[in-house]
Amino acid sequence: MEARCSILFSDFYYKKALRSGLWLVWLCGIFLICVSFYATLLLSKERKIINEGPKITLFTAPRPFTGFIGERQALAVRSWLGLSENINVVLFSQDPSVFSLAESLGSRVLVEPNIDFTFLGTPYFHSMVARSLASSSDVSVLVNPDAIILSDFVSTLNYAHKLDEDWLLVAATQNISHFPFHLDSGGKRWLTDDGKHVGIKKEFLSQKSCGKLHGEGVIIAWNNVDLPLHKGILPPFLYGKGLHNRWIITEALNSDFRLVIEASLTISSFYLNNLHQEKYMANTSWELSGNSLLGRLYGSFSFRKAKYSSLFMLFEYGGRYLFVNKNQNIAYMLGYKRSLNLWKKGVSVSPMEEEIQSCLDSIESLAEIEGRLVNEQSRLWTSITMPLSLENLLSVRADQNKTIVLGVAGYSYKDMLMSWVCRLRHLRLSNFLVCALDSEIYEFSILQGLPVIKFLNPPTNISFDDCHFGTECFQKVTKVKSRMVLQILKLGYNVLLSDVDVYWFENPLPYLRSFGPSVLVVQSDEYNMAGPINLPRRLNSGFYYANSDIATIKAMEKVVNHAANSNFSEQPSFYDTLCGEGGSNRLNDNQCMEPETNLLVHFLNRDLFPNGAYGGLWEEKDIKKICMDKGCLILHNNWIGGRKKKLERQVLSGLWEYDINTRMCLQSWQRIDIPSYF
Repeated sequence: MEARCSILFSDFYYKKALRSGLWLVWLCGIFLICVSFYATLLLSKERKIINEGPKITLFTAPRPFTGFIGERQALAVRSWLGLSENINVVLFSQDPSVFSLAESLGSRVLVEPNIDFTFLGTPYFHSMVARSLASSSDVSVLVNPDAIILSDFVSTLNYAHKLDEDWLLVAATQNISHFPFHLDSGGKRWLTDDGKHVGIKKEFLSQKSCGKLHGEGVIIAWNNVDLPLHKGILPPFLYGKGLHNRWIITEALNSDFRLVIEASLTISSFYLNNLHQEKYMANTSWELSGNSLLGRLYGSFSFRKAKYSSLFMLFEYGGRYLFVNKNQNIAYMLGYKRSLNLWKKGVSVSPMEEEIQSCLDSIESLAEIEGRLVNEQSRLWTSITMPLSLENLLSVRADQNKTIVLGVAGYSYKDMLMSWVCRLRHLRLSNFLVCALDSEIYEFSILQGLPVIKFLNPPTNISFDDCHFGTECFQKVTKVKSRMVLQILKLGYNVLLSDVDVYWFENPLPYLRSFGPSVLVVQSDEYNMAGPINLPRRLNSGFYYANSDIATIKAMEKVVNHAANSNFSEQPSFYDTLCGEGGSNRLNDNQCMEPETNLLVHFLNRDLFPNGAYGGLWEEKDIKKICMDKGCLILHNNWIGGRKKKLERQVLSGLWEYDINTRMCLQSWQRIDIPSYF
């Protein structure tokens, strides 16, 4: 382009133009080409400045990309990508439609399925934040999946990135009732239906949502450093079910770890309010009460007022950015060098008071904010129940073969229960159900997003804290398991009963189903390497597969009745009822036949289903590698005395999938340390 300007100025073209009488056309041509050249040069410099800014990753948890909601979410994601080449997007989901959408939008959109979700598919906010904190980008942003964001978002974050402070930035998102526009094919310009360009900011966002940080429509961003966002642990809030945005802002203000910036004045964003009305209606449920209960249990939210005097509003004045603290009536200038210390550059806000007062007046007073906070706290729940019956849970959890994996636990085994659940999740097994033996584990399971049912008549007068083999607690608890299994079998579902101290290397269900109907497949508790594996009292009732057929149901009724009249655990009742006292019903070295029901009892190959005393596996240094080389499908952590020893052995072996401190399943993106149990 520059060469063309030089050629047109040459003597040859000048003289030719004079001879032909077209000198005016020649002059206009020079002007147009050179103006075009310098305009292009300026535009390229502007784009270079934008693209040399911080790397920004937006994280969100969309609903499936179907119907009207899917269209609005897709439009929002495209609006983010069009802001800068430095923006990437991560979608938290396990839904196929989300993967399809990401693929259609290119390499800057990724799907992250490896966070914690409830059994109903609701993502966990604390897991979303943890994954966002683990990002390698300069700035991480949490945003609602249907929020349209405009270009001042990028410029605001570019300036914030220059700060010599670590910061947490929040901005309210406006709601509008109608938005009839779409993006062009490049994702840069907004168009009407007839293809005309429209300025969205001017038409829709004449007033900004200053200080309105309640509700779901909040953008939360931070610079990625080792400094945490707040003191303490972020509780396992359900995303989109209320309270979590207010909680994290309150804790950040009270912690004083970071500069907390209210940037609603400098970030333009909006959403359609009819989508959020639908979300609000969905919030009037037990999930909302769970978030309220967590707000009461964790942090200072329920007993300490937020330190709003530490909140600074970001304001643009004359092309420069200012921090305004309404409580202190002070503005802080934002410089361009990272060495700038904001806390030493204070200037009085009075000279610019007329220009900014109109917006400051729109910010809610601290009294109004605290008043609403008190109202929210007064509605906090103290307990939680799940309004789903056993029949409801079975219908939504069973796999296509009508099979349920059942785990039974009391509160003292909550961490081992969660490690077991996390392992099933990693194996992409969703057809599990938890039977709670006490109210504490029932409530804990709900808050952890588990499909849980409380046993109606749990054992009483026992201590779950020391409920291991041989204790009175163990004898009573094991009888609950067989009764629960029988109840589910009678409802028409097959059951794989697995103690929560069983580690699953692979999904054993295809193998277990291969034995067919009228066969009870059980784990052997025999520890001798050679000889029969179905000798008396060597049936382990902590891992077995039962079909929902007449023979199995009648045999299980006999087991339950026998156990009810026994002073021992259910394990002797299983063996004596099915294999006969002294093994009188044994057919060979690994099978028995119950004579009245003709139920075949098959003892599993211990190389595939080893118990805790078989082959010295738990003494191996690299137990995971040894077991996987042998082809183990599961490994039972039994034949060890006491819950604490059992827990220690499993954690130190590396067969552990749960972080007790953060209340999250361990993921590949986490920095994993041995949990501090001991």
